[in-house]
Amino acid sequence: MTAAQNSIDAIRIAAAAADRLKATDVVAYDVSDLLGITELMLVATASNERQVLATAQEVEKDLYLKDGQRQPRSREGLTEAQWVLLDYGDFLIHVMHEEAREFYRLDRLWRDCPTVDLQLAHPEESAGSAASDDTDEPEA
Repeated sequence: MTAAQNSIDAIRIAAAAADRLKATDVVAYDVSDLLGITELMLVATASNERQVLATAQEVEKDLYLKDGQRQPRSREGLTEAQWVLLDYGDFLIHVMHEEAREFYRLDRLWRDCPTVDLQLAHPEESAGSAASDDTDEPEA
């Protein structure tokens, strides 16, 4: 089973919004084979609390304006601005402070899942280090 095309299109809108606000390590995982509650997870890193909130707001705005007035079912983490979670049902958006992303290492949790081509203008700056930095295995 793979994620529905409308979810992939929406996740690309969210990724473009995060990228536009200079979020880094933007990566999306297709978790549809492992989870029954959602299809995709997008993770993006922001360098400070203000950028976390601004990125989450921009993602939410773009999904509303460009994807049929889509609104999140719930929002979490807005007060602390260390990790904002936007739950859209079919997909989840995680905007994380650098320190929170390093601590929780969500990329390590989902590293076996296929990634989604986000079609960003400069993907090497977005998804470059997130998926590859989280291995605990020594290099040969």
